[in-house]
Order: sequence, then structure tokens, then C-alpha cells
Amino acid sequence: MRATTIPAQITTVEDKIAGNLNMTQVTLLGVPIIFAAIVYTAFPPVFRFAWYKFPLVLVVVIIMVVLSLRIRGKVVINWLLVVLKYNVRPRYFVFNKNDEYLREMCLPQAEVKTKKSFLPAFLKNKKKLQNGIPAKSFDIKDLMKLKDFIHNPNYTFAFKINEKGGINVALEQIKR
Repeated sequence: MRATTIPAQITTVEDKIAGNLNMTQVTLLGVPIIFAAIVYTAFPPVFRFAWYKFPLVLVVVIIMVVLSLRIRGKVVINWLLVVLKYNVRPRYFVFNKNDEYLREMCLPQAEVKTKKSFLPAFLKNKKKLQNGIPAKSFDIKDLMKLKDFIHNPNYTFAFKINEKGGINVALEQIKR
């Protein structure tokens, strides 16, 4: 009676499709058949044998047979993929103790481009700009008017939430 060993870990067992060939090997060995059919039907003379077609098909057959061989239980194409991934990986890793969201970002400041026809009135009076923002200097007289306006009982200070979730701040006159 024949004894069959059952592996302890089933995930490492390869499915055998034909004989001792797995799906990768069957696919690699099927590629030359498809390539030969394409060469025979598409290259001139169409549907006729030509001597230049034979080496093309032979090269593809040799390459696919070599890629479908097993070395130490693995298919050669799997070994090539491992070597390719190793060679493509990054060589240098730069580690920084700061996380990205806590890291200081040194971004260049955008230039302010303005046209003279669209300049506000306070810029036309040649007030100085500080970091691209107009200098805001208020007189005491202006601040006193604002204070009187805010404390006026005929007006109320209101926050309004719009449909998109934004907040609008408004000074509204109380209707009596």
C-alpha cells in the first residue's frame, strides 16, 4: 500500500496542473505556441513557412523553457523576480526623528502679483506692504468709531452658518 504524506502547512504546497508542472510553468510553456501562431499568421508571407520565422520562434521557445525550469524547488522566473526586486529597492534610507506633521516646512513665499487697475484704494495711496500684506494702521479716531458702533444697542453681532458649513460674521441692525 502506498503512503502519502500530508504537509503540515497547506499554503506552501503548489498545485500541480500537468504532471509535475504548476500553473506558472504551464503558462510559460504555452507562450511560445501563441507566439509561433502570431508569427506564422502575421508576418509575410502570411500563412506560409519562411526561414526567418524559424529563429524568432526558436529564441522565444528557448527563453520560455529556461524560465520554466526549476532550481531548488522554485521556478527560474520567480528567482529572477526576487533578484529584480532586490536591485530596484532603495539603497539609502534617511531617518528623521520628527514625524511629518510636526516637521517644520520651509516653503517659499508666493509673490504677490497685482495690477494697478485692481488695486484697492488704500494701496493706491502708496501704503507700505509688510510680507505682501498691506500695513494696517488705524487712527484712534477710527477705533473709537468702531467701539461706539459695536456697543450701539441698535446693532447686534451675529454668526451665521451657511449651507456649506462656513461661518459668516455680521453686524445686523435690530428691527423694532
